[in-house]
Amino acid sequence: MRIMVALLGLVFSLSACAQESADTYKEGQHYVILDTPVRTADPSKIEVAEVFAYSCPHCFDFEPLLHAWEKKQDSDVYLSQTHAMWNPQMEPLVRGYYTSVALKIKDKTHMAVFNALHLERKPLGSAEQWADFFANYGVDKAKALSTYNSFGVTSQIKQAEARARSYKITGTPEMVVDGKYRISSRLAGGHAEMLKVVDFLVAKVRAERAAAKPAQ
Repeated sequence: MRIMVALLGLVFSLSACAQESADTYKEGQHYVILDTPVRTADPSKIEVAEVFAYSCPHCFDFEPLLHAWEKKQDSDVYLSQTHAMWNPQMEPLVRGYYTSVALKIKDKTHMAVFNALHLERKPLGSAEQWADFFANYGVDKAKALSTYNSFGVTSQIKQAEARARSYKITGTPEMVVDGKYRISSRLAGGHAEMLKVVDFLVAKVRAERAAAKPAQ
């Protein structure tokens, strides 16, 4: 009898916790659902997309939190980052970011770019300045310049602009889970809180996918 009571108590406790979690974050209050979902790069996984800008001080503050969050994720979750471009004056920063992606050095340079702009006040407004910056990471300047001005990087920029428009981004940093749930720090109540909402939505997507799988 005691065992039965204990089991019933455990079930009730788990049920209450699940209900509490479900009630914690609400659509329209902590996140919004996009009218038209955006296709993700790998539908077999749960995409968490961040839209950021190197010039954004909030993105600079958020990046270490995001990096720590990424390290804790399961293998079914991956982080995608998109550089916003609100106006033509931002193009050198956007082009620099996608150059680092093309050169496969983004993991080494990403936080360093933030530091260079926000702490060291280094200018990164031209191809030559970016080439000099990438040279610190072993990239030949001629290769950096050709990549910076390449068709491939230009295509990445256009795709990024289209993606940000589809996400209906209103500021940076903002995040989109599974191409359909958009979260901002303003809605969530802060940077750390935004990641908590992301975790909630990742769990929601994971549960929905599990429920949709046919029974074995």
